[in-house]
Parts: sequence; structure tokens; C-alpha cells
Amino acid sequence: MARIYTKTGDDGTTGLIGGTRVSKFDNRLEAYGTVDELNSVVGLVASLVKEDKVIEVLRKVQATLFVIGSHLAMDESSRDEKTKLPCKEADIKLLETKMDRMSADLPTLNHFVLPGGCQAASYAHLARTICRRSERRIIELSEILEIDENLMKYINRLSDYMFVLSRKLNQDNSTPEVLWEPNKK
Repeated sequence: MARIYTKTGDDGTTGLIGGTRVSKFDNRLEAYGTVDELNSVVGLVASLVKEDKVIEVLRKVQATLFVIGSHLAMDESSRDEKTKLPCKEADIKLLETKMDRMSADLPTLNHFVLPGGCQAASYAHLARTICRRSERRIIELSEILEIDENLMKYINRLSDYMFVLSRKLNQDNSTPEVLWEPNKK
């Protein structure tokens, strides 16, 4: 078995896919590191969900996030590799379809919802906020590098999906949503 440690990062740099070495605080690492963090929290949500169909979607989300992280970790010499791991329109459509189905069974919102509820929903909210941070990091990176448009759309849609999922998880667990009412403290 190969050792997990290489010691090549001891100097504060890391290797991108393609061989380029960059600082560990490079914008690219911040972007794919945040996507990795998001992927971990999505895995946590999946571990708390009881419905197999939802778990299946979350595993697909994790696989797509791995593709996105790979894209962000590739240097400019890896353009051909990116085409082998696409973030597809179908990935985005899956999230939209699942949101539409979940939303059909949820009560209409007339107020903002405070993050929380049952444990699974609370972690879905955490995933949503990390997803938004991922989106900010990726958009910042897109100012200096070419980023696949579907990749940015997917991350944007995923935060919406995690919000709708949090509502569904609370409903499934008979946990009332906490509505934000600005004049109540």
C-alpha cells in the first residue's frame, strides 16, 4: 500500500493535476478545498437521511462535487482531461427535478426560515451555506481562469436543493420550521 503522505507539501506548496505547483493559499485551492468541505457535509447529511431515494441523490451530488473539485484542481495543461469529466446539464436538471418534486409537498413559505430543525435538516442548512461559499470562491476564480459554466450553475442550484431538502427533512421528521419574523425576538 502506498503511503498517504508524500512530504512534497511541507514547503507550503501543492501539486495541481498536470504537475504545476502552487501555494497552499492559492485561489484555486481555496475553491476546490471548499468544494471538498461541502462534499464532506453532504456525506454527513446522507448519513442522517433515512429515505433511500434521497440518499441516492446525495451520493450523485457527492460524485458530481468530486468532478467539480477535479476540474478546479487541474492546471492549464489538463484541458483534455476536463472533457473526460464533464459537469453536465443533466446533473443540473436532476437537482431541479428533485426540488420541484419536494416543493410540491411542502407548505408555501411566507417568511424566511431560520436554519435548524432536526439534525439532518440542520446539516442540510450547513451544506447550503458551504455551497454558497464554494460558489463565491469559484466565481472569484473565474475572474482569472476559465471555469465551465455548468460547474457554476450546478453549485448555484445545489444550494437551492439543500434548502428545499432541509425543509423536506424537517417535514418528514415532524419538526416544525422556525420562521424568521423580524419583530419577534
